[in-house]
Parts: sequence; C-alpha cells; structure tokens
Amino acid sequence: MKFKNCKIYTPEFIFEEGSFQVDDGIFKNCRSCEEAIDLHGAYVLPGLIDIHTHGNSGVDFTDCKEGGLLEMAGYYARNGVTSFCPTSLTLPEEILTKAYNMAKEFKEENHEGISLIEGINMEGPFFSSKKKGAQNEEYIKAPDINMFKRLQSASQNLIKLADVAPELLGAEEYIKEVSKTTKVSIAHSSCNYDEAVSAFSWGASHMTHLFNAMEGIHHRKPGPIIAAFENPDVTIEVIGDGLHLHPAIIRFIFSAVSDDRICLISDSLSVAGMKSGEYSLGGQQILLDGGIARLKSDGTIAGSANNLYTIMKLCMKFGVPKEKAIKAATFNPARALGIETRVGMIKEGMEANFIIADEHFSIKDVFIKGIKVKREEQSDELSGNRI
Repeated sequence: MKFKNCKIYTPEFIFEEGSFQVDDGIFKNCRSCEEAIDLHGAYVLPGLIDIHTHGNSGVDFTDCKEGGLLEMAGYYARNGVTSFCPTSLTLPEEILTKAYNMAKEFKEENHEGISLIEGINMEGPFFSSKKKGAQNEEYIKAPDINMFKRLQSASQNLIKLADVAPELLGAEEYIKEVSKTTKVSIAHSSCNYDEAVSAFSWGASHMTHLFNAMEGIHHRKPGPIIAAFENPDVTIEVIGDGLHLHPAIIRFIFSAVSDDRICLISDSLSVAGMKSGEYSLGGQQILLDGGIARLKSDGTIAGSANNLYTIMKLCMKFGVPKEKAIKAATFNPARALGIETRVGMIKEGMEANFIIADEHFSIKDVFIKGIKVKREEQSDELSGNRI
C-alpha cells in the first residue's frame, strides 16, 4: 500500500507533508506516488502504546476471563492503541500467576487487526498501605524477589515493569536484583526525597502515575517527585485526563521535564468504554459516574475510564503541544519498554502501526502491522473533564 498527500509524524517528532509505503506490515519509503491512496491532508501518527492499563469493556486483566484479553485488545485497536502492557493489581500470587500465564499464551497466538501485548506491568503487591490508593490492602506485602521470579517464569519473561515502594523492608535488595532484567518503578509509596534518590541509585528508573499515590511537593520536603525530576535517567507516567491531575499540573510536568521522559498512560479500568454504573476492581466495588471511577467504600479515585488516545487529545486540549503529547504516547513508552527500534514511530523498517486522523485528531483509520482495523464509528467524546 502507498499513501500520499498527508502530514506524517516524523522521527524528528514533527509533522511534515509527505508520502509513505507499507509492505508486508513494515514501513517503507514511498519511491513513487503512482497508485497511492490520497489522504487529502490527513494526519498520520504512530500507533499509541499504553504501558499502564488494567482493562476496558467490562473486562479486567486479572479477572482471568476467557477471551478477556481478546476483547480488551480489540477495544484498544479501535481506539488507536496498537500496543499495550496489561497491568495487574495487588492480588494473591495464584491469581497473578494465572493472569500472567494467560497473557503469555495470548501473545503466542496469531491475532490480526487487534492491539499487541508488548509486556506485563506488575503493579503491586509490594506497596505501602499508607498510599494504597485503590489497591486492595488485604493483599499488600513486603517485596519478595522469589515471588517476582516465579511470576516472571509463569509469563516467560513478559514482565517489563515492576512496581515497588522503596521505603519497605527488603526493597533495596529487590530493586537491585529485579532491575538487572526489568525496569523497576517507584509506586504507591510514602517515600521521601532521600529514599527516592536511594531507590534510583539501586536501579529503579521509572515512576508510576506521577503525583498519584505518593508524597507531593513541599518547599522543605521536596519528596519523590523532585527526585525524579532531577534524575535524567528516570521516566515518568502521567495520567493526563484532567481528573487525576489538574490541567495546570499536566502543563507544569511537560514544562519542567524533558519531553523524552514523559509517558502518557491511561491507567484504564474495566469501566473504560462502559456506561455509568457499579463495577468490580480487584475484589472491591467501584462506581463510575460522570466519567470518574471511585471506590464505593470511601470515594477514592481509582484508575481512569478513558483510553490513551482520548487522554492524549485531552492533553492537547489542556495546552500541551500536539507534537509533545503524541511523543509521550508513542515513542517514549516504546523506549521505556526497550522496543523503540521496532515500534513507536513511522520509519522505514519498523512495524506499520499507524493512525490516520482528521484535522481535529479524530480517528479515521487504524492499521496494525499494515492490517486495517475493523472499527465501527467510535465515540470521540472527551469523558475526562476539568476538575
């Protein structure tokens, strides 16, 4: 296939008018525009990569529902997310083992036209109960290297992100060992600035949903956020929906940190793509109302009800330049996973995962490995609103 007359998001992270070609699921330079499909000035951007997402369409990764991952992957694909990391909750090891094994089997199957699993994000159970957020405190435990290794074995080394609260007893040994093979992230932690600096020195190099479930910034107690800002090797996750973070904070992050370190995430729950109502999250009940998911028990904001493409558009709406928002949803997550030479940009030799969008960045078509995704007309309403 050949495409012409379009604005392509280039490896320089800017839009340029041009043409491109796809052969056998791989991007190629367009040597000739003869018989090319005219896109009439449409935007072409890489498929999005969501490295932190629990589910959608009424399905959670750790539900271990037969066919659940297929349903999740179809929703992602229809909404421009061409790669994802199913993300686990704080749950018993036997449930995590089953979920991780199902992810491994799903990845091994030959699926076409749906989003691709690039790894597993192990969020929990090695967290601080003080910053548990919407995680189930019943299953929180101290860092356990052997448990991680058992789960990594069950998934055949699919765990690409492993979260931990660095102030916990045993965290130093855990981070030093696990970071040899897997990106370790600070998450759901009450650690202070010095403890975060120590964690980075031990090998942690990522921070899960910045500002959420961690200590904030204080002029005499800078906290872990400032420790992450100061370390150029640390990547940070941002739930840019305007609910988990005020739009001003989202703009602040993009102005305070180099734009190659920010990974937009959805942190989407099973409620993404669903109507308002009552749902389950890791054994806890959540209420979805007005696009906001909260624990029924105490009103704590849980993960989001938005997909990553909607969140990327919301960031643009909040004033983040489109080029930076797209980079944070495509190339940066790919680099965080170590797969940036294969996916995350439109470049000759890379997998042809891409989105064709109109001038408002509403999706017109999605392609995964050069195969057009079957999609009904999707609602393009922005369900995240200013707080």
